[in-house]
Amino acid sequence: QVQLVESGGGLVQPGGSLRLSCAASGSIFSINAMGWYRQAPGKERELVAFITSSGRKNHADSVKGRFTISKDIAKNTLHLQMNNLRPEDTAVYFCNADIAGYSGTYYDYWGQGTQVTVSS
Repeated sequence: QVQLVESGGGLVQPGGSLRLSCAASGSIFSINAMGWYRQAPGKERELVAFITSSGRKNHADSVKGRFTISKDIAKNTLHLQMNNLRPEDTAVYFCNADIAGYSGTYYDYWGQGTQVTVSS
């Protein structure tokens, strides 16, 4: 069984920074792409950034230049460095990963989400 556990959310003032982390644990054989999504109240879940197994990164236009996705392969951990936060970044942030167990079959996993609130 695989689990994704996010951490690092909280309340921050506009212009501030937060660093989200997502730790993958369990019976992991291989991790393909990993990403961060967010969902604001009354809105659909949207992709924030993803990183492939080869390290290729993609960030949504709304966060380019402010957010940076990265991963620690040895620790099976995904990070999202968020700088210059804006009120419109307020949302629940979810970690997502494409992970194969020892069967070799890839499944899509989600974390439970972590709240990020940007407010003065």
